[in-house]
Amino acid sequence: MGKAMAAVILAALAVIATPAFAITGNWVKDTVHPYVGLVVFYDANGQFIWRCSGSLVSPTKLLTAGHCADTAEGAASARVYFQQDAGVHFDPATQHDPVTGYPDTCADGTLGVMCATSSRIYNYGFANFAGFPNIHDVGLVTLDQAIAMPRYGKLPTAGLLDGLGTARGTKGTVFTVSGYGLSLRVQDHSALSNISFRERLMAQSTLVNLNSALTDGYNLQTQGNGDGRGGTCSGDSGGPVFLGDSRSDVIVAVTSFGLNALCRGTDFGYRLDNADVLDWINSHK
Repeated sequence: MGKAMAAVILAALAVIATPAFAITGNWVKDTVHPYVGLVVFYDANGQFIWRCSGSLVSPTKLLTAGHCADTAEGAASARVYFQQDAGVHFDPATQHDPVTGYPDTCADGTLGVMCATSSRIYNYGFANFAGFPNIHDVGLVTLDQAIAMPRYGKLPTAGLLDGLGTARGTKGTVFTVSGYGLSLRVQDHSALSNISFRERLMAQSTLVNLNSALTDGYNLQTQGNGDGRGGTCSGDSGGPVFLGDSRSDVIVAVTSFGLNALCRGTDFGYRLDNADVLDWINSHK
């Protein structure tokens, strides 16, 4: 690997080392994918450590990023909120949302319906971006309560995206991202100003690359800038990257990292259409 490329990767890792990645740009409220949830992780003492996004692929199996389900860094339990506005009423003074219970309880009547707990967290092998670009950035959270949904996210078939890496005219392939993270990150005169609605939003992006030194068959690089498009930011990590428009349920990647601290530019998802990844996911009930 050349020094220039190594410098790019090191810079990328410096940006993405935070435990979570929101929807930016031309986003809309996501009422289409009710199985996408806001995932809160706690340490062994029950203290909040970070939040991410995730998707149910069955009543009890929630798919997220490996750096979210990082037990080596302290993730010991989790709680998942499936309300579209899961943290909209969060009060900074009380550090609590009185409507949903976010981030530390499930509101009355929501446990097992729109909220679930978990003490079973699994990491595919993510270890602080070791082995880049194959960073094994997939995690699973097994829920204590089964959540009934009209439908669930669908896993891809092995190699589903491979043809996009070689076929001509595929750079315009559309993907849809969904998550609960920051909705706007802007530069002011002195600091970064973050706006977080803590609600499920989605946006469309387009394919950039599958076979560069940053992707190499393991990551999906998409472009969120431009008319009618949007991307990801802090808090979206682990959220689904759907192949196709907003009607799609096929999750081909989980939101993993970005190269820009301002959440502008290209985004990267860790691909799920790898036989080994699919075998690992399917090995957990």
